[in-house]
Amino acid sequence: MAFTCDDTPFARTRGDFGHTMGMGLRSFGVEEELLLVDPDGGAPRAMSGAVLRYAGEHGTGLPGGVAEGGMEHELQREQLEIGTRPCTSLDDLAEQVRRGRRAAAEAARGAGVQIAALATSPVAVRPSITPSSRYRQMADEYARTADEQLICGCHVHVNVDSPEEGVGVLDRIRPWLPPLLALTANSPFWQGRDTGYESWRQQVWGGWPSSGPTGPFGTPAAYHRTVQEMIATGALLDEGMVYFDARLSRRYPTVEIRVCDVCLVADDTALVAALARALVETAARAWEEGRPPDPVRTEVVRMAMWRAGRSGLTDDLVHPVTGRPAPAEAVVKDLVDHVRPALEDSGDLDAVQDLLGRLLRRGNGAALQRAAFARTGLLSEAVTEGVARTVDFT
Repeated sequence: MAFTCDDTPFARTRGDFGHTMGMGLRSFGVEEELLLVDPDGGAPRAMSGAVLRYAGEHGTGLPGGVAEGGMEHELQREQLEIGTRPCTSLDDLAEQVRRGRRAAAEAARGAGVQIAALATSPVAVRPSITPSSRYRQMADEYARTADEQLICGCHVHVNVDSPEEGVGVLDRIRPWLPPLLALTANSPFWQGRDTGYESWRQQVWGGWPSSGPTGPFGTPAAYHRTVQEMIATGALLDEGMVYFDARLSRRYPTVEIRVCDVCLVADDTALVAALARALVETAARAWEEGRPPDPVRTEVVRMAMWRAGRSGLTDDLVHPVTGRPAPAEAVVKDLVDHVRPALEDSGDLDAVQDLLGRLLRRGNGAALQRAAFARTGLLSEAVTEGVARTVDFT
C-alpha cells in the first residue's frame, strides 16, 4: 500500500487553523526543479555536484532532502531540485519557497553558476545524466527520451487521510488539472528555437511510457493493481517511474500533482499550491459525500492537457465541465469558483484572488520569457530574465 510511514513529514496536521468544519488544514508542500546556468550566455552547466558540495561545506540552505526543505540531484547534472517542508499555512509555504530559492542561488553562486526557474533551456544544450546507477539504467533503457529530459517541473504534495480518500481525490481532480498547467506554462523555447508552445516541457515529458492522465480507479486495490500491471509489462523499471499527472506518493500519505511547469515567479508557486490543496479538499469532500466523479473520458482530459500546454493563457482552454473551448481566463476563474468553499475554509481565498490577478496581468513564465527575447532578439536575455525573476520577490 502507498501509506506506510507513521512519522512521515507530510502527516496531516489538525488543530485550530480557522477551518470552519473544525478539521484542521491539510498539510502541503512543493518540490521545484531549477536549471543551473552559466552567468555569461545562459547555457546550462553540468554543475549540480559542485553546487551540492558547496552547500554542504558552507552550510548553505537546510540539511536533508527536498521534503525537509533541502536540495538534491536530479536526472540531469544541469538541474537542481529544492523543496519545502510540509506546511499548513500558505504564508509559510510561500516563505519556504523563497528561502529555498535564495539558498539554491547562494550555493550556485559559490560554485560559479546561477539558478533559473525555467522549465526548459532557451539556449541549445546537450545535457548530461547524473552519474548514479539508477539514472544510468534509465538512460540505457529509455535512450533519447532520457537524454532529452532537461525539463523542470513543480510537484505539489497534499496530504490525504487514507488510500481510499487518495484514490477518491485522484478520480475527481482529473479534469481540473490542465488549468494548472496553463497557469504555470514556462517553457516556450527548446534547443534555441521558439516551439510555438507555452509549455514544451509537457510535450517532452510525454515521452515517458507512463506519463499523462489516468482514468478513474475507484479503489486503492484497482490503483495498485494498475501500477503492478504496468510494471509487469517490462516498460517501466519500477514503481518510481509511474509518472501519472497525479498519483499517490510512494513515500508519503499524499496525493502528488505533477502537471505544472516550474514557476518563474515564486508567488505563482504559492498560487498553484493553494489551488492544488483546494482541489484535493474539494474532491475529498465530494468523495466522502458519495458524489461520483464527473464522467470525463481520459482521452478528453488528454486533449485538454495538450491545449493547456500549447496555448497556456493566450487562447481558449478546454473547459473542465463542458469539454468545449472556453477563454482561458474564464476557465481559470471557474477553477477558483469550483474550489471556493475550500479556499474560504482555509483562509486562502483573498490571497489566491490577489495572486491570480497579478499573474493574469503580467502573464505566466512563457509570456515573460518571450517578452524578454523580443526586447533584444537574444535567447540569452530570456535566461537573464529567468535568473532575475527566480529570486526577485518584490
